[in-house]
Amino acid sequence: RPDLFRLMECDRSFRIDARQLQRRFRSLQRAVHPDRFGQSPPKERCYSEQHSALINKAYQTLLSPLSRGLYLLELSGVELAQETDSDADSAFLTEIMDINEKLAEPKNEASFEEIETLIKVKQEELTREVTAAFERGDLQEAKKLLGRMKYFANLEDKLKTKKIPS
Repeated sequence: RPDLFRLMECDRSFRIDARQLQRRFRSLQRAVHPDRFGQSPPKERCYSEQHSALINKAYQTLLSPLSRGLYLLELSGVELAQETDSDADSAFLTEIMDINEKLAEPKNEASFEEIETLIKVKQEELTREVTAAFERGDLQEAKKLLGRMKYFANLEDKLKTKKIPS
């Protein structure tokens, strides 16, 4: 498996430069995008499609703090077993349940914006904590915090589906 950090010319770190990542992504895609190989032999088109997909995967993985953190743990050999509710403390789970209940109730746009802001603030806070954990080399703490980030990512997905008009 290729090292996505090396492919995107990023340091193997949780802290990345998103603009540098985007520049590298665009540069690589310009070079290998399948549209450039439309008239090429099948072997070259296949190569282009495979590499373009890998570049997309690398970009999406490294751009998102959650997927970047999980990828770093994977590279470090930390087992990414599925987290269970028993792995989280009760105060955290209560907070998640409260937000889920707010999402389940019929809402207006203002309440969705309030929930969206809350989720964004929590994700930013967790991103700072995960950054610190990785910089301390505390992979178990990073794993625990990334588990929490997954909960908020799921809440964000639920909120997006609620906001889409039926």
